[in-house]
Amino acid sequence: MRRTALLASATLLTALIPLASAHAAPDPAPDPAPVPVDRFEGEVPFANQPAEGIFTWGGDSDDPPTLQLAARPDAPEGAKVLSGTYDISGYGGFTHDFAADRPAHDWSAHQGIRFWWDGQDNGRKIAFEIKDGGANGEASELWTTSFTDDFSGWKQVVLPFTDFTYRTDYQPVGGIDHVLGLTQMWGYALTLPAGTKGDFAMDDVELYGKADQSLRASVTTDAPVYPVHEGGTAAVRITLATTGSAPVDEPVTVEYRTAATGSAQPGKDYTPVSGTLTFPAGTASGTSRTVEVPTLKDRSAEPAETVPLQLTVTGAKAPAETPQVVVDAHGLPYLDSRLPVQKRVADLVSRMSLEEKAGQMTQAERGAMSAPGDIAAYGLGSLLSGGGSTPTPNTPEAWAKMIDAFQLRAQATRFQIPLIYGVDAVHGHNNLAGATIMPHNIGIGATRDPQLAEKTGAVTASEVRATGVPWDFAPCLCVSRDERWGRSYESFGEDPALVTSMETVIQGLQGRADGRDLSRGDKVLATAKHFVGDGGTEYGSSTTGTYTIDQGVTKVTRQQLEAVHLAPYQTAVDRGIGTVMPSYSSLDIAGDGQGPVKMHARGDMINGVLKDRMGFDGFVISDWNAIDQLPGDYASHVRTSVDAGVDMMMVPYTYKDFSTTLIDEVKAGRISVKRIDDAVSRILTEKFRLGLFEHPYADTSGAAQIGSAAHRAVARQAAAESQVLLKNTGGVLPLKKNQKVYVAGSNADDLGNQTGGWTITWQGESGSHTQGTTILQGMRNAGGDVTYSKDASASTDGYDVGVVVVGETPYAEGVGDVGNGHGLQLSAADQAAVDKVCAAMKCAVLIVSGRPQLIGDRLGKIDALVASWLPGTEGDGVADVLYGRRPFTGQLPVTWPKSEQQLPINVGDASYDPQFPYGWGLTTLTKAPSGGTATLRALGLAATAAERAHAAQAGRALVTQARLIVQQKVTGAGGSGMSAAVAKPFADADHLLLTGRYGAAVERLTAAYRAA
Repeated sequence: MRRTALLASATLLTALIPLASAHAAPDPAPDPAPVPVDRFEGEVPFANQPAEGIFTWGGDSDDPPTLQLAARPDAPEGAKVLSGTYDISGYGGFTHDFAADRPAHDWSAHQGIRFWWDGQDNGRKIAFEIKDGGANGEASELWTTSFTDDFSGWKQVVLPFTDFTYRTDYQPVGGIDHVLGLTQMWGYALTLPAGTKGDFAMDDVELYGKADQSLRASVTTDAPVYPVHEGGTAAVRITLATTGSAPVDEPVTVEYRTAATGSAQPGKDYTPVSGTLTFPAGTASGTSRTVEVPTLKDRSAEPAETVPLQLTVTGAKAPAETPQVVVDAHGLPYLDSRLPVQKRVADLVSRMSLEEKAGQMTQAERGAMSAPGDIAAYGLGSLLSGGGSTPTPNTPEAWAKMIDAFQLRAQATRFQIPLIYGVDAVHGHNNLAGATIMPHNIGIGATRDPQLAEKTGAVTASEVRATGVPWDFAPCLCVSRDERWGRSYESFGEDPALVTSMETVIQGLQGRADGRDLSRGDKVLATAKHFVGDGGTEYGSSTTGTYTIDQGVTKVTRQQLEAVHLAPYQTAVDRGIGTVMPSYSSLDIAGDGQGPVKMHARGDMINGVLKDRMGFDGFVISDWNAIDQLPGDYASHVRTSVDAGVDMMMVPYTYKDFSTTLIDEVKAGRISVKRIDDAVSRILTEKFRLGLFEHPYADTSGAAQIGSAAHRAVARQAAAESQVLLKNTGGVLPLKKNQKVYVAGSNADDLGNQTGGWTITWQGESGSHTQGTTILQGMRNAGGDVTYSKDASASTDGYDVGVVVVGETPYAEGVGDVGNGHGLQLSAADQAAVDKVCAAMKCAVLIVSGRPQLIGDRLGKIDALVASWLPGTEGDGVADVLYGRRPFTGQLPVTWPKSEQQLPINVGDASYDPQFPYGWGLTTLTKAPSGGTATLRALGLAATAAERAHAAQAGRALVTQARLIVQQKVTGAGGSGMSAAVAKPFADADHLLLTGRYGAAVERLTAAYRAA
């Protein structure tokens, strides 16, 4: 019997019993007294974890608010209030964390939390979050709600716990159980409004009211969407859950009925159902009941049709949304995998509405999916994880589960077009903890090993696809012309010929150029970025925040544009690249009369050069919010970029605005339907090639190989081959295992510094944040007799050789621009470590960095110098060359300058006098040929013959022999050392080698030999 019926029967009986004999109904239990959380009278200090305290935080040094406990005669409680001021550009606020070394607080007896707020009537929303479960206040689930400051003076803000929702855009740990338990609470935080100055005051934070069962108990369904083949039966599992898994005290009822508000017709497409499920008092948490919804066959080809199952819950919290049964689309030509992709695309596009087409052109961030139903409501074509945007826990299983849940939402659309999910896996699956992290591209360029580049791409693709991600925003084909650029490590090098040679990575990612491998479980769609000229921006030209060079202006002649920046893209197109991403930067071509124009607006380059001239038939994806940098209003941003040839817009948090604006622009005739159909056709083509229509969900069969020994072996080889030996006086390297080695420096034992930016988070971070081996650990694993003192403070007596590992800390994009808080000089601590160790013993200095560091003032004191770049998670690979398990073979992918004043400096410059030239790299375990000029003459003749015979392998080997002869003379007793006369022809030779002109390369090396 339902509870309302029981109450009615009790009332009737009471009326029939004589008043004298009737027992008075017991009074309901009174609400518990309010429990103070903060009185702001000084009982809680300003302090950080693990102590209890109040502390501020923010996006940068200016964002944290100021706080004080101020005496106020109008204080709602006590004598003092918490007051402060703020001026936040990014994000900022304050937190009260309870003590981490004491038990968490139990708030489950209360209805909610409330406090007094001194209103400024500014209409701004203020986020209020509470911290539930986990180890402590900084390792807990965040649940959030907000209130609006639309009043003046003191007002008590009341926030019932039922208003709080799980925070999806950021969780420091999260994933504990995704249930607001309230039994292990660690405090609260307020996020103040950004973009305006303000002040605030609050007082008397307390818990209030009595928790009812609907707060502790909830009814959920096992999925929001239930796809079923026509004629099949959908089974909707309905589950009762309670906080702390306690049985319910009172019965919970669930009335269900299929609603005729969906697109399916009752009696024709499905059999209507209705009824009531009862969970009696005492029912255990986790108990489930199942409702079945039968569908009917009508033998006609149809799009998908929806059947909402409405649930009315009494005695518990109802599901957040109405589950939907979906009768799968069937019988339509686009679903027939036997048809050519082109025909499938044409059929599907012909059936789609303008709104559905606009959805396919829209990409949102996973963190924006606080309402996942928007995937179907807006027919979104794509989601992405930006740098550091990960599920919790950050495991392969959680990635696959998350993406499958998003894909399930897309099944509720008419044509069940699957999402294409993308990530920035720029040196391995770098967002995933435990993945194999490769050297960054600058290190791959240093290997001069195209086959190895392909292997690294294959490992990356395998690990990415095994987590359910079919699309990788890599490789970066930028030609880095100025190492002050914060993205220079994303480039294979400064020479377009080197970048082009490393594009074998595309085959590693995608497989064969015709796309036939894309549907495999170990391949992904690749992205050539950033089109075009992002590596050539002029220092000081950026207008983005405090950036100095990233996203700035590339000023070139037409010939420079073609020869330097465009060249790698034709190779990418020829290799079958699936997507291309335009650059944030502007292009200023001398003589074209346009001045600097943002690349997302350059139809002459995207439509004219990339699509028409080069024949690119994939789709163009914008960069993160890049269209917002275009001039004009938002409608013009959309119109300009779409007309310029951008097919899909990465609009992480403004997907609704983009979609509706695009639709309006088409309806107004300002964007043509033909252009929309072209964009959608390109996007759908890649989805069909990836096999997503047949297999939208994650194929996790390769997940066991993520971070495996086989994959790490490839990364270890790449780390070893990327090491560039710049100097090696007296043969200090390789080390011998019987030597006593003193190791120092900030980057010897720091995996975060070793992996750099774009590792777990966008900017990366120092310390241990994933699994791997540091350089120090690698040296110990190699059997070395090693003593470590990070700051070189330990005694330096009694050692045979020192190894000092120094360099940069992580950064990404313009945050790492020189002049934006970063430079090319070693830190004071690193300089001191180098000075102390190299004064006490023979020393080798390893520079772990994304770009050259200025070391010239200390070069004379250093016996051996190694450019280690950012070698990734496999420090064993660095140790392999240090201890002679492998020879040093790496070559400089960029010119190493003497001073910052020389920048930009690149191979081919008329004036060229660097510290070390492009292509420089000494070897170990290999002897240079003898014979000097006579040998060079013979090598030149043989190289010319190899060139004529198109014998590339032989030609490269001959040029390498000539290079060894030159390097031996430059560094040997008979040489005059490095000079401009040596450096220029030496660098030119490496460029000639990469372009297949082997005879000319030996000629230039001969000139360098004579100059030395």
